Amino acid sequence: MLRHLDILVADHHPIFVEGLRSMLSKQMDDHFSYHVQGVAENGLQVAEHLGHSQPDLFLFDPDLPEAEGLKIVSAAKRNGSKTKVLILNDSGDPIHIQAAFRAGADGYMLKSGSQDELMQAVGELAAGRSFVGRGLMPTDLIGLDQGVTPEAAFARKHSLTKREVEILKLVGEALTNKEIAERIFISDQTVSVHRKNIMRKLGVNSTGSLIKLAFENHLV
Repeated sequence: MLRHLDILVADHHPIFVEGLRSMLSKQMDDHFSYHVQGVAENGLQVAEHLGHSQPDLFLFDPDLPEAEGLKIVSAAKRNGSKTKVLILNDSGDPIHIQAAFRAGADGYMLKSGSQDELMQAVGELAAGRSFVGRGLMPTDLIGLDQGVTPEAAFARKHSLTKREVEILKLVGEALTNKEIAERIFISDQTVSVHRKNIMRKLGVNSTGSLIKLAFENHLV
């Protein structure tokens, strides 16, 4: 079934924005169709858009005027929003990339990237995965450079507690709630509550998706 995705673009270069709008409006595959529902040229306009709507995708340049850098990413993610944020920037500095993901971004690519790369990024985020553009340092290596393990970086990004990470790793081993309860000495009901919270935070609705995420993020 084709899923329609609304997109908010935040950038202060009109020609670049129009290029994105034209590109996305012409793209459609077996899974997604795209519609640019709004364009913001500064942080105030972004706040206005986010105040009355929750786009599926938010394409954002942190150098946007009046945006206070990456603080606006946190605003896009507030109140359990499922908006996926793709950073489009000229900087490939690992420190900038790390800061973006710590702020809650789901993807990062350079503005100099190709149309195919952009569509790959949008598709990955729409499918619930993260994305790092070509030629950029992978997020797990960024975390290791700063003394942060991939597991810790994943937990921080999704606001998972230590117990939730522990349970997600066991789910990744295909254990049932009862088996997990016996393994870590808590009740089945408590495992069920944790599992529901994990699914909510990760934006998935099936055990299969949890297992897939556990493997993709090297938790098992």
